[in-house]
Amino acid sequence: MKKRIVVLTGAGMSVESGLSTFRDADGLWENYPVQQVASHDGWEADPTLVTNFYNMLRRQLVTKKPNDGHKFVAELEKDFHVDVVTQNVDNLHEEAGSTNVLHLHGELMKVCSSYNVEDTRYWRTLTADDLEIAPGTKAGDGSLLRPYIVFFGEAVPNIEPAITLTQQADIFVIIGTSLNVYPAAGLIYYVKPNVPIYLIDPKPVTTTGHNVTHIQKGASDGMRELIKILHGEE
Repeated sequence: MKKRIVVLTGAGMSVESGLSTFRDADGLWENYPVQQVASHDGWEADPTLVTNFYNMLRRQLVTKKPNDGHKFVAELEKDFHVDVVTQNVDNLHEEAGSTNVLHLHGELMKVCSSYNVEDTRYWRTLTADDLEIAPGTKAGDGSLLRPYIVFFGEAVPNIEPAITLTQQADIFVIIGTSLNVYPAAGLIYYVKPNVPIYLIDPKPVTTTGHNVTHIQKGASDGMRELIKILHGEE
């Protein structure tokens, strides 16, 4: 039976693909205050602004390609059962070929009902040829279509499935996240004792109380090194 690897990825996973981070350190993203474009209050105050903002982000996203880090994660499926839990809203893991991807913070290429975000009847997946939502467009339930993004102040519906996956991991890998954004950062506490944890990030990351192997490199170079380590462990 294949060992199970759970990979938790953050903004640093997609930096090499040219995508800016979702939550910049200075609290601004693309020159907009985050609370204006990524909060429930911001949506309620100006849904047209928010709709146009995410239209712009989708136009950017479709010009980007998965980097080698994404591709190496997908290639792990040859030898392991791999589940990707990502904080990213891009679809680059899927583009690279990963088949089991759980998005914690939503998906940029999806829109949904603003009355009930998790009502799958009103989800709509956009494509490169159908990227934009006209402000005022409504879902089938009569509410405005909104980005399928977990705004600040909203619950993270996929955190429970992510916890379950983490508890099942034989190997836990963290790529490109500072472990400062909760509840995702708390997943490390659900890793079973004695399960190896590998952290790929070029910056120092605090992981108090955990036996973590820190590969202090970017996503692509870090994954190259990790693959060598994993093949040596098999």
